[in-house]
Amino acid sequence: MRAAVLHGREDIRIESVPIPQADPGEIIVQVGAALTCGTDLKVFRRGYHARMIVPPALFGHELAGTVVEAGKGVEDFAPGDRVVALNSAPCGNCYFCKRDQENLCDDLLFNNGAYAEYIRIPSRIVAKNTLRIPDHVPLEHAALTEPLACAVHGFEDSRPRRGDTVAVIGGGPLGLMILHVAALAGCEVIAIVRHDGQAEAAKQLGAAHIVQTRSIRQAIQMTRALTHDRGVDIAIEAVGVPEAWQEAVELVRKGGTVNFFGGCAVGTHVSLDTNRLHYNDITLRATFHHTPAICRQALDLIASGRFQAGAFITGRAHLYELNRVFEKLMNRSHEIKTAIVP
Repeated sequence: MRAAVLHGREDIRIESVPIPQADPGEIIVQVGAALTCGTDLKVFRRGYHARMIVPPALFGHELAGTVVEAGKGVEDFAPGDRVVALNSAPCGNCYFCKRDQENLCDDLLFNNGAYAEYIRIPSRIVAKNTLRIPDHVPLEHAALTEPLACAVHGFEDSRPRRGDTVAVIGGGPLGLMILHVAALAGCEVIAIVRHDGQAEAAKQLGAAHIVQTRSIRQAIQMTRALTHDRGVDIAIEAVGVPEAWQEAVELVRKGGTVNFFGGCAVGTHVSLDTNRLHYNDITLRATFHHTPAICRQALDLIASGRFQAGAFITGRAHLYELNRVFEKLMNRSHEIKTAIVP
């Protein structure tokens, strides 16, 4: 089969590799759609991911497809089933799993290889985090389950209440997903973005207000003005740079919540006003990854039709075009997600 193999920094090669076979408990899925992702873009730039992928390795992790082989002992899935196989599964036995923090599992199993004609799904992911897709849901929409689960987790982890004013910093795919989820939950969303395309997408996805500027100080002033300078109830940072983390803290009201959703580079530090945090009783949170239960919520939201899945698929390409797609993303293309169709 043809598959994308990551060999290092900005080095993806489309190669011929053996079609995988299912061991006991595993399934083989013919990939119907694999989606580009900000994490994959980071891995492409850096050439590795400390927790998920060490080159040379098969690449990509957001996918949906059709089961073509089920290994011995697999009872829940059979050839012909349309499934979304998530990119990870917790062990269920460690300290964190037993405390319902499965996203922090000490033995979180990751799986890569979505940019290929076929992918092997490990037995633990088959058992814990592979979901059957309703007949009416297109495969490329179902492939949004993994990033949407991260967005749902980040939003819910911020302890929102209906009617809250929520500022989302960042107009990338995850920022747009978070603001859409917040709008669907009845929150008044302020989208803080830089580019025209991001502003247009944010409006379509339910943002009540758009703050479009490249100046962090201006973004803070404009956002606080929308709340009569009180500050927002919740500020969610979805960029992953220290300046935006600091910006988020400046946006919230007394008693508000900040969610540092965007992951910064290793070794990054930020400087925060401890006096303001303490005397204004500000809650700081950070949200990583997802859990099997949240993944099910995400697929249910897609299947309900309330979530505008089609708005997030803004490009399509063949597997052999993957390098071109990533080069466009590195040049800040206005595409939200591209569906790679092997």
